[in-house]
Amino acid sequence: MVKEIDTKQKILDTAASLFYMQSYAAVGVATICKEAGVSKGSFFHFFNSKQDLALAVLDQFSDHLGTSLIADSLGSSMPPLVRLDRFIEMLYQAQKNYVEETGHLPGCPFGNMAMEQATQDEVIRKKVEKCLAGLAQPLQRVVADAVKSGDLPAVDEAATADAMLSYIEGIQLIAKARKDADVIRKLGPAIKSIRVPVSV
Repeated sequence: MVKEIDTKQKILDTAASLFYMQSYAAVGVATICKEAGVSKGSFFHFFNSKQDLALAVLDQFSDHLGTSLIADSLGSSMPPLVRLDRFIEMLYQAQKNYVEETGHLPGCPFGNMAMEQATQDEVIRKKVEKCLAGLAQPLQRVVADAVKSGDLPAVDEAATADAMLSYIEGIQLIAKARKDADVIRKLGPAIKSIRVPVSV
């Protein structure tokens, strides 16, 4: 049983790395199996298809972000706007590390998959939408805390969180295009000025 779990995790981790650093379309099942050191029989024992694997990879990315970057920044007990600063700094450091280790700046795994597959695969699009919504939730809690503390005026908290998430995705895209993590550090702090007024 432990061996089965290890094999499944090895396939997941390998696919996550390949999808993230290359692309979903560029990586086939044969490549994943070769890199993971498993047979195709083992692959299809755990996953019905490459699409099925992609959904599991997206869930793993979401879980990892939730227990690392999100928990350590947006989920902390620091003042709301300080949490946003910490989030941007941690995002910058993560992308900078990727550049130093691999020579590539991969950007957001959800944004990457959305850009690549949203018009090609509706099942994957819906999964990406759910993962991004999961990122918006902690941002909305920070916005609510900022309004409560007086750091922000009364705003549409859900829409402001969505606008902040859109900004984060945008600066990661620009950073990826330029292969320059400093874009995140330079532009990121402007997230604190984003606010969507409450509709009258």
